[in-house]
Amino acid sequence: MSNAADRAGRAAPGLAVEGSSNSEANSVGSGAVLREPDLASLGATGIGQYAQWLADTRGRAFADYDELWKWSVSEPEEFWASIWDYFSIRGSYTSVLGSTDMPGAQWFPGAKLNYAEHLLDVGGDPDRVAIIARCQTRGPIELTMGELADQVGRIRSALVGLGVGAGDRVVGYLPNIPEAVVAFLACASLGAIWACCPPEFGARSVVDRLAQVEPKVLISTTGYTYGDKKVDRAAELDAIRAGLPTVRHVIGVDYGDYRTDEVLRWDDLLAREPEALSFEQVGFDHPLWILFSSGTTGLPKAIVHGHGGILLEHLKTHALHLDIRPGDRILWTTTTAWTVWNCLVSALLVKATIVLTDGNPLYPDLPEQWRVIADTGATLFGASPAYVMACRKAGLEPAKDNDLSALRTLCITGAPLPAEGFDWLYEKLGPDVIVNSISGGTDICGNFLSGSPWQAVYRGELAGPALGVDVTAYDEDGNETVGAVGELVVRAPMPSMPVKFWGDEGDQRYLESYFDTYPSVWRHGDWVSMSDRRSFIIHGRSDATLNRGGVRLGTGEYYAVVENLPEVLDSLVVHLEDSEGGAGTLVLFVLLGTGFELDEAVQARIRAALRSDLSPRHVPDVIAAVPAIPRTLTGKKLEKPVKQILKGRPAREVVSPGAVTGFDAIDAFVKIGAKL
Repeated sequence: MSNAADRAGRAAPGLAVEGSSNSEANSVGSGAVLREPDLASLGATGIGQYAQWLADTRGRAFADYDELWKWSVSEPEEFWASIWDYFSIRGSYTSVLGSTDMPGAQWFPGAKLNYAEHLLDVGGDPDRVAIIARCQTRGPIELTMGELADQVGRIRSALVGLGVGAGDRVVGYLPNIPEAVVAFLACASLGAIWACCPPEFGARSVVDRLAQVEPKVLISTTGYTYGDKKVDRAAELDAIRAGLPTVRHVIGVDYGDYRTDEVLRWDDLLAREPEALSFEQVGFDHPLWILFSSGTTGLPKAIVHGHGGILLEHLKTHALHLDIRPGDRILWTTTTAWTVWNCLVSALLVKATIVLTDGNPLYPDLPEQWRVIADTGATLFGASPAYVMACRKAGLEPAKDNDLSALRTLCITGAPLPAEGFDWLYEKLGPDVIVNSISGGTDICGNFLSGSPWQAVYRGELAGPALGVDVTAYDEDGNETVGAVGELVVRAPMPSMPVKFWGDEGDQRYLESYFDTYPSVWRHGDWVSMSDRRSFIIHGRSDATLNRGGVRLGTGEYYAVVENLPEVLDSLVVHLEDSEGGAGTLVLFVLLGTGFELDEAVQARIRAALRSDLSPRHVPDVIAAVPAIPRTLTGKKLEKPVKQILKGRPAREVVSPGAVTGFDAIDAFVKIGAKL
């Protein structure tokens, strides 16, 4: 199908807005049903088994997912107690919620547990494969559960010998390799707190993050291979060590040809006599790990999550929403900097095998990820919308060229997936695969919105709220809004909300981040619309809204149109408001494909597509070609920082070079801004 025909036949991923020339096609909830839930086989799924358990043990029967969700948010204590009991959490509780305040909810007060104890499955099958590791730095590795537990016990013993105990911080400068999982679990078993940055981070970005938490031990590699490129990070490690004065010990992990000198050696620690693996029982809110916000415009937020909240949230997510079953194999391309890494590791909680990958995911070419799925027998593949759309644009035939027979679920996260991406996935993968477009974040290390086997898949939409998450859309006055643009909010606490921000005295930064707009209601910062069937469309960050003459539009919708054109590989749009109330200036930056130039014909096609698919008011005033679109290291476009640069702020004041990809292209934005 040609792009023109494709656009003409599309129910655009948008919503009805005043003045839109395409309001009917853009209405939320208009997405066609691409896959109905298979009720005949629901009993074989995680959510089906949980629903049957509720009926058998609680006398709770639900006709559909919507009824189950309504109960989960109207009776939060009963729901979260059922999650504890259904998954046989080791420990006991006397109450579920000591306080329902938000912020300040007290979950399972007095309960003691340990996340790592549940993940390592002591007493289970030691020969079950836990980790499959594929990377470009060394050969493939597999670890069984018995081998994983043995290594965790040895590193745990070594950390104790180095003086590490509950509450101490251990940090990593590590890629997505088994050693990172072992180190994290050893910390968790002790009640120590884990934080990690990948070696592609520069020294400044690492120190900005890890120095905040005053670590006692640093575990690090000194290099890696990215595609066919050798990357030596010895100098960065020296600078990191100098920037972390609280570190008493450095443990060096040999990785391929890279070896760290004058430090304790990981292999030497593993060679010590093992000790019996034990688990420190800690409070429900005891810190498990510290994750960091992107830090593109300032010091990253150090977000603390607790053992209990993450344990319950991830069991619920993996077993019920993602339908991960014992023996499944989970492939999700990520680095150790992204919350997805933490979620990937947690798939071990439900007796799945995790596939760790490191290096250039597009090496030697775009189809490589599909080959890895086939080679590892992955049942769930986590992908970005950018990867899906790139495969579509390249005309790949993933199921024809690879054995994807094991693949049951394809998860989409990081950004909204355009409707055409849904179409392409179902055309190429067939009707049995569940395309589960999810939305959550580092802030909760989980999902606000998700599908499941009990929900339909709607073209261009997210299926609905996750269980236990009272999420909706609010207008500017704090009222729920259906079928129109609003802020994504959460009206009640959930266990995996942050325990705190590290070093945030009086919780000032925490409160400003989530509770500055609606009293006692979490505002996440995403601009969404919700249908009357409770499906959602995400339109982009609410602080990057395009508002032209009262017609508001999300950047996600904009990119869906622009990047569907064959000439455009990537794009970024910014609206510079007029201080006198005029229409302002709409600036579109494009990264063009090989062989294309931004001539008058290409500009005309871009403007025509936007006028047709969105509205005449959103035709850009300026279109400029740039050598790259800068993004955070987790793939989010730098809309707000670029806007500040166009307004004249020095680039290094608004963008930390080590916290983004494509920083070398920033100079092009500066030059364009000077001409506006």
